[in-house]
Amino acid sequence: MSVQSVKEYLRPLGLEERVIEFTVSSATVAEAAAALGCEPARIAKTMSFLTREGPVLIVAAGDEKVDNHKFKETFHEKAKMIPASEVETLTGHPPGGVCPFANPDGVKTYLDLSLKRFDTVYPAAGSGQSAVRLQIPELEAAARPAGWVDVCKGNQ
Repeated sequence: MSVQSVKEYLRPLGLEERVIEFTVSSATVAEAAAALGCEPARIAKTMSFLTREGPVLIVAAGDEKVDNHKFKETFHEKAKMIPASEVETLTGHPPGGVCPFANPDGVKTYLDLSLKRFDTVYPAAGSGQSAVRLQIPELEAAARPAGWVDVCKGNQ
C-alpha cells in the first residue's frame, strides 16, 4: 500500500487533505514528532502483532509501551510482534508507515485507551514519511476499530 491508497481510503470521510508528506523520515515516534513539531505522545503509533486469528494492529499514544500481561488478558495469548520482514505483506504497509487505514481484509485494528487523553493525534499514513492529523472521533471513524482496549503500561 502507499500514501496514495491511504488518501483514497480517507477520501469518502473527507479526510484525505489531512495527510501530510515529509521530506524527512517520520518512521519512528521521535522522527514523526520532530517532523510535526509536536510532543511524541501525540504520535498515534500503530504496532503490529500476530495472533492465532491473524494480524492485529494496536494504535496507541507515542509515549506508551504494550504491557504484556494486559495484552495476554485481552487477547488470550502472548504478545508477538510481526517480524519486520513480514510487516508489509501482512499489514499492507511498510515498517514505519503501518497505520490503521487501507489494510488488507482480516487485519483487525484496536485503539488503545492511551489515545483518549488527546483531542488530536497523528498516525502514519502508509509510508515512513507521512502522517495524518485526526481528532479522536475522526480516527475512530477512519480506523473502524474492532474496539477500544487497555493494553499499555501507562493506562490507569
